[in-house]
Amino acid sequence: MIIAIDGHSACGKSTLAKDLAKELGITHIDSGAMYRAVTLYFRKRNIFPNDLEGIRKNLPGLEISIVPGETCTVMLNGDVVTESIRASDINDWVSDYAKIPEIRKKLVELQRSMAKRGSVVMDGRDIGSVVFPNATIKFFLTADIRTRTNRRLAELRAKGIPAAYEAVKANLIRRDQIDSNREDSPLIQCEDAIVIDNSKLDVADQQDVALRYIAERTQIG
Repeated sequence: MIIAIDGHSACGKSTLAKDLAKELGITHIDSGAMYRAVTLYFRKRNIFPNDLEGIRKNLPGLEISIVPGETCTVMLNGDVVTESIRASDINDWVSDYAKIPEIRKKLVELQRSMAKRGSVVMDGRDIGSVVFPNATIKFFLTADIRTRTNRRLAELRAKGIPAAYEAVKANLIRRDQIDSNREDSPLIQCEDAIVIDNSKLDVADQQDVALRYIAERTQIG
């Protein structure tokens, strides 16, 4: 079984994916974390998104793995980077790297190979449209920009990362524009996706809604 969850930044995709994985006893793969790891990889090497030659030259040396658990552990070339990929600098650059076709191709291959090991719930921006167009069930999460900004602020502050409301809001809007308008695998709402607006839903309510749809579609639960 493959559950695909797509949506804009700070819509609660990873939270829902983790909750469903735990409830259903399947593996959660955070594709966004993989793109963040790519961003960290190139930022450490001072290779910018417009340096396509540098990206192509260094891409073969990139190794990313996700270790399932209570919280997904993200490994980059053998190092644990689960926390460092959440830094503000990574937030600022991740969409710029994620729109590069060579990077997307490499990560889609990795994501598909991970799903061959068993049932998964994967969240991102092109999971239902590109990575797994034949997913068992697809969700598209959305929320208003104020809610999303407050969620991201809370996330950053909980990690001790200073952030201002307007700066976070501007970053989310910019990422929306890049993700939705890139030429390769733009963020779209699939026709067969179930839309969940969680602007006024708490985590438990969101999970209940998703589980009801899964039960209806798959007879699970």
